[in-house]
Amino acid sequence: MSEAIIVAIITGVITLLGTIVTVLVANSKTLYRIEQLEKKQDKYNNLQERTYNLETKTEVHDEKIKVANHRIDDLERRVD
Repeated sequence: MSEAIIVAIITGVITLLGTIVTVLVANSKTLYRIEQLEKKQDKYNNLQERTYNLETKTEVHDEKIKVANHRIDDLERRVD
């Protein structure tokens, strides 16, 4: 084989290896960033669930307060 063909093959192999390494590194960085976004999303979802539970409890407490106020009004009317 001629010297030019050998140099071309070596250059091609080195270029191919460089490209493969670059793709693998970029892929690992992308996967890392996706994992970080998933963690943030989980925190956000947990916050939404906690907020919903708090709103539900607040509605229950508001209803209890209304009932207690009606009872107080009824007792005040009976005293008068």
